Amino acid sequence: MKKIPEISCLELFAGAGGLAKGIELSGIQHKALIEWNKDACQTLIGNYSNKLVHNVDIRSFQFDQFGQFDMVSGGPPCQPFSMGGKHKGNMDQRDMFPYVCRAISTYTPKIFIFENVKGLLRKSFSDYFEYIILRLTYPDIQLKNSEDWKDHLRRLEKIHTSGKYDSIKYNVIFRLIDAANYGVPQRRERVFIVGIRGDLNMEWAFPKETHSLDSLLWSQFVSCDYWKRYGIKPSEIEHLDKRNQQRVHQLIQQPTLFAPPLNPWKTVRDQIGDLPEPDPEGSFDSEHILREGAKAYPGHTGSYIDMPSKTLKAGDHGVPGGENMIRYQDGKIRYYTTFEAKRIQTFPDDYKIWGSWTEAMRQIGNAVPVELGHHIATSLAQTIIV
Repeated sequence: MKKIPEISCLELFAGAGGLAKGIELSGIQHKALIEWNKDACQTLIGNYSNKLVHNVDIRSFQFDQFGQFDMVSGGPPCQPFSMGGKHKGNMDQRDMFPYVCRAISTYTPKIFIFENVKGLLRKSFSDYFEYIILRLTYPDIQLKNSEDWKDHLRRLEKIHTSGKYDSIKYNVIFRLIDAANYGVPQRRERVFIVGIRGDLNMEWAFPKETHSLDSLLWSQFVSCDYWKRYGIKPSEIEHLDKRNQQRVHQLIQQPTLFAPPLNPWKTVRDQIGDLPEPDPEGSFDSEHILREGAKAYPGHTGSYIDMPSKTLKAGDHGVPGGENMIRYQDGKIRYYTTFEAKRIQTFPDDYKIWGSWTEAMRQIGNAVPVELGHHIATSLAQTIIV
């Protein structure tokens, strides 16, 4: 493994610090964490140095107060592009991508990495997504006072196709990634946008997937190793949806004795099965408190314990029911505790989340899974030339 040089990083829209923690675990040094939400800032302060955390709205942030950074990272607010949101996109005042572009223009980092929701790739946002990519590719081509973003897009397209450009340019790639395919016990599809400054002449590709659904289904319904490991009765195939039931039948019929090549997807049981049952007093940990009142309803039936969790979500009004509940083999359901939700997002156990239960769950639901951020950042850090 290549020795990772010292790399400095500025994180925008840091939230609870999921991406930041993953980047830190990759050996990269954070120099500043920018976040406007006060509770999230308290979380960051509690897990990092107070000097690193800047509680400020990015719209009033003074970009020139720092020197240079090797990396800029962050997760711009996803609500304008969320599948469950109001779908206003660039018309939404919460669209912070113009400030992302300003940061790249100001600091000209060697690399950048940004994360956002799957909805960003929706057809209705395709022109604006192209605009984001081209702005990040050519950060010195600024929006003029007389232009709207569509006029700016046309100008960027002309520059991009002309081949006549000799200023700072980034090689930008993006991919829709399911965190479960990288060992996170959660089905979480997110868009990652990575840029590498052109003068570095670096070659990089997104890391190969390490885990698969087929391997999990094989371990559960072909070899049955999954149930043997936990010493429990095998689950009925009826617990699976129809598509996965069909896939199990296909695996059984395959004329091979060899398991699929990748590791099995991690399940909720894999991740939190060693924890004691929560109680109202939080006897095990102050973040592991039983919350009553969980109810299932159509489309919100909880995350089955022997599959990866459904996507943890923040929600506009507290904690949404189905995505943040655990469902057992006997059909019983309950809310995830904060401690369990942290594990599902692969935060370290000693990483504390500030605020009430609903606020803590909001922060966790908005976070990038730590291990996924670590996986991608490590791959980048091993490639960068400082």
